[in-house]
Amino acid sequence: MNIKKITAIVLILTCMACEDYLEILPEGQENTENFFNSKSDYEDALVGVYDLLSTTFLNNILGEIASDNSLCGGESPTDVLDWQQIDDMTHTPDNGALRSIFQWMYAGISRANYIVEFQDKIDFEGKDELLAENLFLRSYYYFELVKFFGDVPLYVDGRLTIEESQSIDRSPKAEVYAQIEADLLVAINSLPWQQAQSGRATKGAALALLGKIYLYQEKFQEAAIALDQVINSGQYQLVENFATIFLNSNENNIESVFEVQYFSGEGGSFDCFQCVEGNIAVGFMGPRFIGGNFAPFTKGFSFNPPTEEIYNAYTADDVRRDATILNMEAFVMERPDVTFGIGNPIDYTGYYNKKYIPYAESQENDPNLTHSNNYRAIRYSDVLLMAAEAFNRGGLDDTKAKNYVNLVRNRAGLDDIQTSGSNLTQDIFNERRLELAGEGHRFFDQVRTGQTNSIPNFTAKNVLFPIPRIEIELAGNNWEQNTGY
Repeated sequence: MNIKKITAIVLILTCMACEDYLEILPEGQENTENFFNSKSDYEDALVGVYDLLSTTFLNNILGEIASDNSLCGGESPTDVLDWQQIDDMTHTPDNGALRSIFQWMYAGISRANYIVEFQDKIDFEGKDELLAENLFLRSYYYFELVKFFGDVPLYVDGRLTIEESQSIDRSPKAEVYAQIEADLLVAINSLPWQQAQSGRATKGAALALLGKIYLYQEKFQEAAIALDQVINSGQYQLVENFATIFLNSNENNIESVFEVQYFSGEGGSFDCFQCVEGNIAVGFMGPRFIGGNFAPFTKGFSFNPPTEEIYNAYTADDVRRDATILNMEAFVMERPDVTFGIGNPIDYTGYYNKKYIPYAESQENDPNLTHSNNYRAIRYSDVLLMAAEAFNRGGLDDTKAKNYVNLVRNRAGLDDIQTSGSNLTQDIFNERRLELAGEGHRFFDQVRTGQTNSIPNFTAKNVLFPIPRIEIELAGNNWEQNTGY
């Protein structure tokens, strides 16, 4: 099974609330019930579940654009209007980007449920581990849905028929979280600490995701226990040089707990983003280079420019600043032959996301859509900071919390902090922002901790995004819209 280059068998997928069930139709077989007859059939189906991870590029870029870390950018104030609306907090239930997230995450869930439906058909060596990977992936997709939309339809036993899709209700997010917790606890027992193939779910990834889900629910003691298991496992450590973490040559490094694999060997199409195997967000976020020597980078579409405020939030001696944010003014001073376009003049800041900047080496067939930059979905530094938050906010152990924060700070070239209590809480929040800027976590961190005052135009309703209107209609108008929309 090749996770880097997803090559699943024929996959026919339609929208969640209309015909949102997955059918995998192997050549020469008439229906899906005849499919699962060998271990390789299950492995091929699991590849299809992993495949939808590629679509989370959209979740990650919107997690920054919606926050106070960055603006929308692009060519003009109307370029990719769905993203512009989210930046301005004017999005509605008709926002196309939000519908894509809703559809794509349920596509992943549908594929996972197809395996669940037929999990008892045959036995084979390694079956428990395969099913555990499947549960981890389904949990990942459900968590993304809860972060964006709150209460969402929950179905776990198999595929939905059209009739069932029109009668299923939204489940309270507490029930969705409970299902995710249950699935991850099962998965943890069967997953190994290490996989022979990069990109596959591990015990550490499942424990880290479980700890994060506990943290989002403010179950601090449970979060601390889960995250400490990751820390004490000895499987991970901080990469010594922060500036190397996001290089394409340093993918799946010792700090990577879970990493979404992208592949640059295939071309892409703007008509089918879910069909693309490259990291689409990377091309969208690159500077609009025109001429000169801007190697090793290549040009992009100037979306998601970091704000001057986040750049200035770093101290000059914090090594993370220049590894996280490309300062175009400084770059051109060193390379005066470089020319570039600023794109949207309203959102031009002079800064670009360097963690996910497009490299010329990583776009073999299409300079826009096929970048191979992996997405570092869960890093060890994130685990340390989540554990620090759990120990501090849960009143469990401020000394341990400080030690975890200081490991992250020391790697950045900064001195230890000595605070405690609520002051330590704010230091942890600040450290999360500086450590994880540009990685898609900021908006959801702000919402879950109530630190939303710095988001322009944010109002109470924006703690959740609206359920796409057409999905409500396709579900028979049985769902209530999120408050305020």
